[in-house]
Amino acid sequence: MDQVGYLTWLNGPVARARITGNVQMLEQVEVSDYHLIGEVISIERDTATIQVYEETAGVKPGDPVYGVGMPLSVELAPGLIGQIYDGIQRPLEVLAERSGDFIARGISVTSLPRDPTWHLEPQMQAGETVHSGQVLGIVSETPLVEHRILIPYGMSGTLTWIAPEGDYNVMEIIAHVDTPLGKEELTMLQRWPVRTPRPVHHRMDPTEPLITGQRVIDMLFPIAKGGTAAVPGGFGAGKTVLQQAFAKWSDADIVIYVGCGERGNEMTDVLTEFPKLIDPKTGRSLIERTILIANTSNMPVAAREASIYTGITLAEYYRDMGYHVALMADSTSRWAEALREISGRLEEMPAEEGFPAYLPSRLASFYERAGRVVGMGNREGSITIVGAVSPPGGDFSEPVTQHTQRFIRAFWALDKSLAAARHFPAVNWLNSYSGYADEVASWWIEHVSAEWINYRTDVMAILQQESELQEIVRLVGPEALPDDQRFVLFVARLIKQAFLQQNALDPVDAYTPPAKQMAILRLLMHVNERGRQIIAKGAPVGRIENEVSVWPLVLRAKADVPNDNLQAFDQLTEQLDEQLDRIEREYES
Repeated sequence: MDQVGYLTWLNGPVARARITGNVQMLEQVEVSDYHLIGEVISIERDTATIQVYEETAGVKPGDPVYGVGMPLSVELAPGLIGQIYDGIQRPLEVLAERSGDFIARGISVTSLPRDPTWHLEPQMQAGETVHSGQVLGIVSETPLVEHRILIPYGMSGTLTWIAPEGDYNVMEIIAHVDTPLGKEELTMLQRWPVRTPRPVHHRMDPTEPLITGQRVIDMLFPIAKGGTAAVPGGFGAGKTVLQQAFAKWSDADIVIYVGCGERGNEMTDVLTEFPKLIDPKTGRSLIERTILIANTSNMPVAAREASIYTGITLAEYYRDMGYHVALMADSTSRWAEALREISGRLEEMPAEEGFPAYLPSRLASFYERAGRVVGMGNREGSITIVGAVSPPGGDFSEPVTQHTQRFIRAFWALDKSLAAARHFPAVNWLNSYSGYADEVASWWIEHVSAEWINYRTDVMAILQQESELQEIVRLVGPEALPDDQRFVLFVARLIKQAFLQQNALDPVDAYTPPAKQMAILRLLMHVNERGRQIIAKGAPVGRIENEVSVWPLVLRAKADVPNDNLQAFDQLTEQLDEQLDRIEREYES
């Protein structure tokens, strides 16, 4: 590793160096004799500005800068699943063994272990013509994930030799390819620069929903596989819990959870809880299809800025294998704050609330890497991004929330007042929206029920009408309303408590499959239809509220009825009809 310059100026994680060797934009460098990891973010004449990803205490002008000769990159190979990395893909468990609970500076570790061997099953034969994205061989990375070794991007030619089936480590040569530029030797390990999106063959429309098991999301504000969503909310509104629920229960093949600038105790909960969680589809540990990236608030601020790029690059790697990947970024506000701090140290002209003027373009460059695509190997895969936003004081007009809304299509606004009322998930049904509802409707109609569109429309109409009536109730009380409007309030209350409210700690209620979601909603819409008919015949709403004894069973059905026992809802409907029929007969002319 050659010296390419020396430091002339230092301000926290930002340094300037006089260039004396060959260095290029976005090249990874090592700063001082501590060998701190950094990245060149600008070059002006013979001066390079460097973003340092480790603590710079003790570093001084005159210290050497060493060039690595490649951009800041991640290592891609079998062994990623189940790992816990920091923001620049250093394995935290290995760092803890070497330096204890706090990361010492300048520790050089490989992102993936070199010694373990993986059983390779070749998928091609010598003499075949190869091109980017083809599957060279497969490795069983975990019982849940088949790792596909891909021909690297930009490579084409003739496969002249491939290793026989057997056990190899990630650095052993497993194939030779004759290319127009000469002979290339391939290993299982590849590297990819984190700030460069991996190429795709073409993009597809997002028409299949990502089923999260959260009723308010799947039914009212759905997200498609390959979609983008934001979860804004103030402190205590439940952003982290909601994202963790997505990570636990969504039907993605691979989950990547990026804890970006969050408190250490929250990440500790994630790190200790995930290995204990059981995947509902397979019965195995959820960690066997999960990668965790932890860059907590007490870690170097510059590494926070890199962490979401590390996460999205790992997601693109598994997408190219043909998997559906869900990326949870918690939170993009902390990432934006890192941009603001670094921009301030660079003495750049600030924009709104001190954030740099390029905040929107950085957000766009992150969210645009989501999508449902056909990769270079002609396999379909997707990346779904769910980014948490932490607006100060819950103010959705602040810059990060406003700019994020420009680049996402699903907006799940968390309400602090709902959280204070113990209504979780605290998604405000009036301020939230989804641009994917029309695109995923055909999937719901084909696989679940043709009633999905009508029920969703009816529920939203009832909740909107209830909100308008609450303005009157606050002024004159509910007794001043006619019976049909009081019944709207009653049905809206049932919808909130029996459907929208969901207990993440309940073994049954934590996850609701689509068929059960539809069964609950069908029951509630049946209540709405029958009740309107009875009130239209002259029955007071009080009789429906007070003389029907099954309302507690309706409210508890979401947790009391097992997910695979949908017949219980038919039985509950029959009991309900018996009691409503008795009331209705008294008002028939």
